[in-house]
Amino acid sequence: MIQYFQPECMPESIAPFTQVVVDDHYAHLAGLVAADFPEGRAVLGDVAAETDAVLRQIKRILGELGLSMGQVVRTDVHLQDLEDFDAMDAAYRRHFRPGCYPARTTTRSGQLFGNSQVEITCMAAK
Repeated sequence: MIQYFQPECMPESIAPFTQVVVDDHYAHLAGLVAADFPEGRAVLGDVAAETDAVLRQIKRILGELGLSMGQVVRTDVHLQDLEDFDAMDAAYRRHFRPGCYPARTTTRSGQLFGNSQVEITCMAAK
């Protein structure tokens, strides 16, 4: 069964995508940038602060689904500049238990929504 989920902590997207799609095994979260919700304005700062803000938002969304960061099995991290990898990585590590990090792909994606420096997509096991 597939369910389309609108997190309470976020406004509905006006773009043609669903923020969260849940199937029998996983919750799939669309890419998130650091934003001030409910307005949805990008919150720009250094890449570590943006990474921290995105992962806090992911944690809130997972909480609405009854899931936790410990159930995240995969992330895709998109950076505007790969020179920011170390700063992103240091912030990212703080949100997961050491030794239990999700599988991760990190890519340079050029310009991101709202001129953000980082966007993160994730998949969590139910």
